[in-house]
Amino acid sequence: MFHTSLDWFSSSYSGNGGDCVEVTADRVATHGTVPVRDSKRPTGPALAVPAAAFATFVTGIKSNSIQD
Repeated sequence: MFHTSLDWFSSSYSGNGGDCVEVTADRVATHGTVPVRDSKRPTGPALAVPAAAFATFVTGIKSNSIQD
């Protein structure tokens, strides 16, 4: 579990419905990962996604190239 004292944020496109994920870049330099968690459970578990994989994911979203 990651500490809630990290600087978590969600996308500016997220609505106010609470169905969001949050990420933090606080561990990229020290661990090479981007923690991802459910915004409804800030003290729950977080996934540690490798930074390179997360960057590829974000690039795919921005270019609209992720398909079902």
